[in-house]
Amino acid sequence: MSNLHYPQFCALARAAEIIGERWTLLIIRELLLGPKRFGDLLDHLDGMSPTLLTTRLTTLIECNVVRRIALPPPANAQVYELTEIGREVQPAIRELIRWGGRFLFPPVPGDTFEPDWVLLGLDAIAKRSAVPEIRIGLTVTHGKKSAGFTVAGGGFGTAIERGITDCKGTLEAPFDAVLQIVGTSVSLQDAIDAKRASVSGSIALVRKLPLLFDLAERRRITPAAN
Repeated sequence: MSNLHYPQFCALARAAEIIGERWTLLIIRELLLGPKRFGDLLDHLDGMSPTLLTTRLTTLIECNVVRRIALPPPANAQVYELTEIGREVQPAIRELIRWGGRFLFPPVPGDTFEPDWVLLGLDAIAKRSAVPEIRIGLTVTHGKKSAGFTVAGGGFGTAIERGITDCKGTLEAPFDAVLQIVGTSVSLQDAIDAKRASVSGSIALVRKLPLLFDLAERRRITPAAN
């Protein structure tokens, strides 16, 4: 079990004992994106030692938040994945991402970034109410790395899917430029003119991307609340 203990009979205290240890939330972030091998986790948790990762995973397994499974041939590898109990923390992670977004900029020099993380970041600001039924491709770049997503709108809100399928327009940009476009702090055309973004296919369709997220609405509401 975790070495962290709060001497209080409180559900929040118990939750903090499990996920409040250093690095644990980021391990859960990685596993929300899918099962990972030990080495994959280390690659995406730059600065964490193998010994500490082993300790944190052991604690999560003991708490039935994570399990270790063996992949069938030809993989013949062990991976870690979230249990059903582990996956139930996703709504809380979503709200933490929304809250933490206000502290994201300016970037800290030397921080690492994985384009795969964008899936959870976009999900956190996706609209949960009816939006236009459109599909827009999104390629997020970071140096030589990139990840592709489909942003799909519909009657139940916005869904973020891995891979680009059935999209008549696709935006390619680094994540900070994507956030500026989605939040309408920078227009799509200005981002293109500054060579911070490019569009393939229908630019008229890609211009509708902010309609699928609530970031622009939150930016308008925040000053009025102060």
